[in-house]
Amino acid sequence: MSYEDTLGALAEKDPNIVVMTAENRAAIRNLPGRLGSRFIDVGICEQTMIGMAAGLALRGRTPVVHALAAFLTMRAFEFIRTDVGIAGLPVKLVGYVPGFLSEANGPTHQAIEDIALMRTIPKMEIYCPASAEELSRCLPDFVSRRAPAYLRYCAGPSTLNRFTSGRDVAIVTYGLLVRQAVRAADLLSQAGYEVRVVVLPTLRPLDEVSIAAAARECELVVTLEDHFRVGGLYSMVAELLLERGISARVTRIALEDRWFCPALLDDVLAVEGFDGSSIAERIRRMLN
Repeated sequence: MSYEDTLGALAEKDPNIVVMTAENRAAIRNLPGRLGSRFIDVGICEQTMIGMAAGLALRGRTPVVHALAAFLTMRAFEFIRTDVGIAGLPVKLVGYVPGFLSEANGPTHQAIEDIALMRTIPKMEIYCPASAEELSRCLPDFVSRRAPAYLRYCAGPSTLNRFTSGRDVAIVTYGLLVRQAVRAADLLSQAGYEVRVVVLPTLRPLDEVSIAAAARECELVVTLEDHFRVGGLYSMVAELLLERGISARVTRIALEDRWFCPALLDDVLAVEGFDGSSIAERIRRMLN
């Protein structure tokens, strides 16, 4: 089922689920007719939406709130931190068009620091599905757990990860870029390298076992993300390995010190060097 159908079915089964949006209905446009008064559109008022969601959560509801990821995590950050985070309320935050998915939008709409912000809030869980199938599959867990949670919305086609045991390089990634990581792994494999792709459906909780194994067993670990280098997956992996006393060669493919060039998605990936062939070439140079 689609995200909308899965969320609708969950809400119809559980009368405590309330779906909210800050005028961001693209993925949920048919839910008002299904949910009636349990669908609330506050307009372009992200802070107000979070305050309302916190109030509903205090009264036993489970609000699932939708907004553009940049405005949800930045404009409403203080409200998320104070109203939701401090109380540990089960408000579910769904960030639409995160990272490169904002494609033709400029820097004001680019959520490439969202993970860094959300992971500073204690107990905030972070979900990063890589496809429409994974997105729908994670929803029951995302909604049912009694903790605040942030989901990076990604509804692309599924990708089969065949690369699970290589020892030359491990590409550690999540979300949109899983497809590009698998493409890069395929190209590197054709060139004779042994590659593994570590896919992370969630960043909190983090799959520490797979990351630690990759660091111990592979010559090189590459974190790949459509996020700023600071505070994202690269930071999380570095922190984990330092805490565990694991020595490894770790580098990153991330946005370093600027926002990305707006364009259609395929062009963004190519221009910024995040398409499969560019990733493979960058890793080949690192290995050599």
